[in-house]
Amino acid sequence: MKNRKNTILSFTVLYKKDPDGGYVVFVPALPGCHTQGETIEEAEKNIQEAIELYLESVRAHREELPQESSIL
Repeated sequence: MKNRKNTILSFTVLYKKDPDGGYVVFVPALPGCHTQGETIEEAEKNIQEAIELYLESVRAHREELPQESSIL
């Protein structure tokens, strides 16, 4: 089996300013992978953690790693 730890994955991350303050962040290629933060920096840190946890779950369930698709 190929060692997946050395695989580099790249996903599009979308940030949306929340009218009530802060930012909502999501990854279109990873259904349900979203988070928020009061600042861009906090939102970025939170989405990196969310992506890591999402991929950890995919690997634990021996599912196929998601692939980024084209977004228009």
